Amino acid sequence: MVGRLQGKNAIITGAGGGIGLQTAILMLREGASVLMTDVKASALEKAFETAKTHAPDRTGKVDRRVLDVTKESDVEEAVHALDAWGGIDVIFNNAGIMHPKDGDAEEVDDAVWDLTQNINVKGVWYGPKHAVRSLRKHKKTRGRIINTASMVALVGAATPQLAYTASKGAVLALTRELAIVHAREGFRFNSLCPAPLNTPMLQDFLGDDQAKRFRREVHFPTGRFGEAIEQAQAVIFLASDESSFVNATDFVVDGGLTKAYVTPEGPSTQPPQNIG
Repeated sequence: MVGRLQGKNAIITGAGGGIGLQTAILMLREGASVLMTDVKASALEKAFETAKTHAPDRTGKVDRRVLDVTKESDVEEAVHALDAWGGIDVIFNNAGIMHPKDGDAEEVDDAVWDLTQNINVKGVWYGPKHAVRSLRKHKKTRGRIINTASMVALVGAATPQLAYTASKGAVLALTRELAIVHAREGFRFNSLCPAPLNTPMLQDFLGDDQAKRFRREVHFPTGRFGEAIEQAQAVIFLASDESSFVNATDFVVDGGLTKAYVTPEGPSTQPPQNIG
């Protein structure tokens, strides 16, 4: 059976784990060729081997490249690397940070603010910038750009991470504008807005602080954090032709969290298993 992304060439940033790794595996299973990138070489190498192991029947290519999204030359070179495959079709700008010293306005220092904006905003901007140039160079009439934002950019929280929240709000705004600018070229831009997830980035942030953890978990109607695989499934949809009329959206995958007031009692739902 032909995969949903058969023959497409994709780049994933932040592919060393979490959503990025799960997406890479699913893309390979759906027939895409995937360039996995991450700033951490050791995590990337492990993820690369995991992706190959769990997509044994892949028809597309898979490769990896160490990439710092705050360096425009790194992003540009990664996009150019796909020229050998026929040019980019999909880019998933997923790399980001949640700094442990983030907080309220009077708590965040300039270094934390600037680092967060450089990775979460500038690092996202560079992806579309060079993807659009490549799509035009290769005379593509369809392009899919998916940028990872967050549901925290849509709702307020009394557990402030101001630099992170502001950065994700910026991702929503730039994605929306790019979507409108490039709509008649056939290039679609959408933001993925995950809820808090059972991924290393958040779980390392929460640590063993049970009160801190419960403060967030209680707001889920499902009674649990999301899983990376649940976000990756949404990315596959946004990258495929099934979403051909989906553009400029804040694509929320949050288990109903942003629509909830009083959540149900009882045991939480069972999460799906991540791959690998």
